[in-house]
Amino acid sequence: MIVKVKEPLAAEYGLFRAGQILFTYLHLAPDRAQTEALLKARVTAFAYETLEVDAELPLLTPMSEVAGRMAPLMGSFFLQKRFSGTGVLPAGATGTQSARCLILGAGVVGAGATRVAHGIGMRTVVLNRGAARLRQIDELYHGEVQTLPLTAGNIEREIREADMVIGALLVPGGRTPVMITRPMLKTMKPGAVIVDVSVDQGGCAETTVPRTHDDPVYVVDGVQHYTVANMPGAYPRTSTYALTNATLPWILILANGGVEKALADFLPLRKSLNLREGKIVNEAVAEAWG
Repeated sequence: MIVKVKEPLAAEYGLFRAGQILFTYLHLAPDRAQTEALLKARVTAFAYETLEVDAELPLLTPMSEVAGRMAPLMGSFFLQKRFSGTGVLPAGATGTQSARCLILGAGVVGAGATRVAHGIGMRTVVLNRGAARLRQIDELYHGEVQTLPLTAGNIEREIREADMVIGALLVPGGRTPVMITRPMLKTMKPGAVIVDVSVDQGGCAETTVPRTHDDPVYVVDGVQHYTVANMPGAYPRTSTYALTNATLPWILILANGGVEKALADFLPLRKSLNLREGKIVNEAVAEAWG
């Protein structure tokens, strides 16, 4: 049994063999090379991000919280003029307007991003498909955070005024839908920042390309893109404790009982299973690769 945090590196593909159990964040939907390598090795692969308990994703939640709360901080840093940002202080100052933050999605990432963006004084707008989450945000912030349905029209209108856009969308196990198209970039403020937290599942911007902490930002059509995969890796002490607290009970179930017993006794682990005996057994991943 192999327990990791991130998906296997390309250099590790040849080390896998049939009979092994892999338990980690896999993010197979946007990663064909990894999917094919693990299928070829006939590894039994469980994904943290698809383990589901009562319609929640408890192994994704800790890292989503960290990444969501990080996103406005990272975006704020690159709004500085010396990084070709808009030069607007996120919190504003007396007699000036604060920066405007547009958040796409109101799940765990979106809620964390909203908490920090509002907390540092940004004019915050949250778009989400479900009304229930928007209602929670409206009640929590007493109307100080604007909430709107996630529609193409609302994105096109709101993105024009945004200094920062945070992509916080998720399809469990599947490819993130592209909601920010290349033509939309031309309507944005020069120096605006897109922080695409959903980059691990392919990203919600058409122009998203995964980057590293060493080289986190690139510019397309005057718009900065912060698209670091594994954002929580920037704060490993916090992230390690948060993740281990959530994953250890499930690791012990697999290690002590084995695959057959775990799958028979625990529905969340059946949902977590992505690959087995050379086949894709997760519906979202299967749909992503036809």
